[in-house]
Amino acid sequence: MHGLLRPSTGAQHWPAPLTQGIVFQRPVMLRTTALANIEYGLKLRGIKSPERCQRAMAALERVGLPAMAGRPARRLSGGEQQRVALARAWALEPQVLFLDEPTASLDPASSREVERIIREIAASGTRIVMTTHNLGQARRIAEVVLFIDSGRVVEQSPVEEFFTRPRHAAAKLFLEEETP
Repeated sequence: MHGLLRPSTGAQHWPAPLTQGIVFQRPVMLRTTALANIEYGLKLRGIKSPERCQRAMAALERVGLPAMAGRPARRLSGGEQQRVALARAWALEPQVLFLDEPTASLDPASSREVERIIREIAASGTRIVMTTHNLGQARRIAEVVLFIDSGRVVEQSPVEEFFTRPRHAAAKLFLEEETP
């Protein structure tokens, strides 16, 4: 969906060209400071230096890391790196933000903080498309669930409907196996 790979079959349909961002399961950090990691994306977008620094600092503040601005990004904890990656994407003001398992391998406190940030990004007007195997997380922050089985979307439902009345047999089985 983000365009990193061309689909071998099928098609994707967006209403118009959209500005997009992506945050991977394992955040990619440049060998520089947290602030410079965020500024780099803005520089590539053509944002001039004074505004670039202001927007990058504001993004760090939104994710609760202004004190980490001058620290080497690669030396931050996993949760802090993921928050810097979210700040970098958010600073670009994408219309759609793709998140690949954004809380995988994070401790519960870091996961809650990342979820808070995701909700704030969504509240700012950015559409979130997120993959997760964490059913609790999906129930807490999703509006719509797309259930994929064997590479195909087999169900698309509002979150509560998916969890209370899944229609597809594979979705029902998955929920039964994952729910105690």
